[in-house]
Amino acid sequence: MLHAFRYYVVSALAMMVLLPIMEAGAMTPNEQAVDSSPNGQALPNSRPNILWITAEDMSLTLGCYGDTFARSPHLDALARQSARYSHAFATTPVCSPARACLINGCIATTQGTHSMRSLMQLPDDMTGFPSLLRKAGYYTTNNVKTDYNSAAESRIIQHAWNDSSEQAHWRNRSSNQPFFSVFNIMTSHQSRTMVWPYEQFQEEVQSRLTADEVSDPNKVPLPPYYPDTPLVRKTVARYYDCITAMDKEVGELLGQLDADGLADETIVFFYSDHGSGMPRHKRALFDSGMRVPLLIRFPEKFRHLAPTTPGEWTDRLVSFEDFAATVLGLAGIETLPPFMRSKAFLGHQSSKPPEYLFGHRDRVDEMIDMARSVRSRDYLYIRNFMPHLGYNQQSAWIDQAEIRQDFYALADSGNANAAQAQYLSPTRPVEELYDCVNDPMNLHNLADSSLHQHTLQAMRQALHDHVIGSRDLGVVPEIELQRLSEEMPLMRWSHSDRFEAQRLWAAAFLVGTQDVAPIETALADADASVRYWAVIACHSLDSIPRQLQTSLQRALSDSSPSVRIEAANVLVRMGQTESAYRALEKLLPETNLTVLLHTARTIELLADPVHRDAMQALFDRFEDSPGDMAWFIRFTTTGYLSRLAN
Repeated sequence: MLHAFRYYVVSALAMMVLLPIMEAGAMTPNEQAVDSSPNGQALPNSRPNILWITAEDMSLTLGCYGDTFARSPHLDALARQSARYSHAFATTPVCSPARACLINGCIATTQGTHSMRSLMQLPDDMTGFPSLLRKAGYYTTNNVKTDYNSAAESRIIQHAWNDSSEQAHWRNRSSNQPFFSVFNIMTSHQSRTMVWPYEQFQEEVQSRLTADEVSDPNKVPLPPYYPDTPLVRKTVARYYDCITAMDKEVGELLGQLDADGLADETIVFFYSDHGSGMPRHKRALFDSGMRVPLLIRFPEKFRHLAPTTPGEWTDRLVSFEDFAATVLGLAGIETLPPFMRSKAFLGHQSSKPPEYLFGHRDRVDEMIDMARSVRSRDYLYIRNFMPHLGYNQQSAWIDQAEIRQDFYALADSGNANAAQAQYLSPTRPVEELYDCVNDPMNLHNLADSSLHQHTLQAMRQALHDHVIGSRDLGVVPEIELQRLSEEMPLMRWSHSDRFEAQRLWAAAFLVGTQDVAPIETALADADASVRYWAVIACHSLDSIPRQLQTSLQRALSDSSPSVRIEAANVLVRMGQTESAYRALEKLLPETNLTVLLHTARTIELLADPVHRDAMQALFDRFEDSPGDMAWFIRFTTTGYLSRLAN
């Protein structure tokens, strides 16, 4: 069976192998930095303390956001005291690129850190926005996750934090020194909500709840895109239990603030790093993956900085890109580094509300992909640049979750309803448009609706202007970006004349066209990125004429591995396997891990047993190798080999 490989992931060995990398951010060693300000310097008491409480992997499943099934008494109480944001969004539906944006005040696609667990270089002056707070005399702490998704992570930790560790706390500062403290709560993370064995979840999470607090699987609400099975209900109930346990931890932190007599001096933020870890949420640009709760409590002393009275809603569009400037502005820091695109969304320096927010989906673990989104207050537009790949892609980490098997079984059965089929389909539309007011779950694609063409055109143009203006580096294949990053930080390269954003993005927007002529022209371009997108565009053609097939055969000898890999991918799907398979296997002795990952993932999805020996050799080669990319190579080779074994 096509999905038989997925059962390998339920073994205890797989769990031992896969789990550490997914929580690598939480395991970063503490690196103490030398404070650039005089030790113990105190700021004027007109400047607030700032507390960030971040929950992992959570959508709007809180009582204060209208979820009547959720048990979240502490956050509901906080909401009654806070400005409550109805339109807050992550910049990406996965953790590490989102954190790259939060820490530097700049969307990850501009930094070149948009792919998961990136090791791209950053300019030396990018040291994390908390470093500016430290220079101004704040005591800065992070407990405990970093996961900043670049080769500069150690430098950022060194400069940004007085303490980044499991012991980091405002209580460790000098007397009366103002603080900026971050607490990352892992309790609602995908590992807890669906990936861990159920017994581990019971021992480490559910055991914190009373019998009355444990969710009843028979009563949990299910979205229409979920199959109604006992396992799905059990897992959704488990997710709600994690929310309840997380809420208790928030209550403990707020209790500590009260006990220390600091609540009247501290502005409190609560938000999640993206949507929940459940299927169709995390990793997806739908609102279920991007929309987050955001509560900000202002004590009376700083109420003049608040956008609303306590407990009221604000529908201002808010993006993670703007968190850095907002915190710095609250602390009285007005001058921002030139690389920072962040704009304050509240306080004295509050900027004009934006018309649109922008999101991105790129490689996550071994899943290679690219999509971009535009969100207005009422509509969501998604542009899929790899529409030949579906939303429900196989992946070793998430396929450890038993619930995934029910989704695969539904896909195999052919009995999915329209809402389920949207997620389970092996392909995606090139463009998606959703009316989020009347269709909050983003189920009805209006891209072909004659009544919505004006909205479609406006959001399409907004995306075009954004990717050009923000110098979005996702248009360059990761293999090429890695090579460039070895020469210089990508942000420096992208702001030079060498990055021809208009021309490269014009090639990417060829995806979805049925006009062969510009694709043929792009295949002969001098730039490897242009040629790459020309090949990707071939995936969406209804038919490939002979002259284009000839060009694809020539591309098997292209100087760029990215082009060779995708040319082979297209040719195999056309039935021209012999030369294409040879081109792929020629890349497997490579030492470049990014090349190897892209090659192995392509072979995995093609699912031909002819590569068994070569993929086994690749797995053996990296079985004990350290590093994220080596992990991802093991993910994809193990997935391929396990499928064949079953």
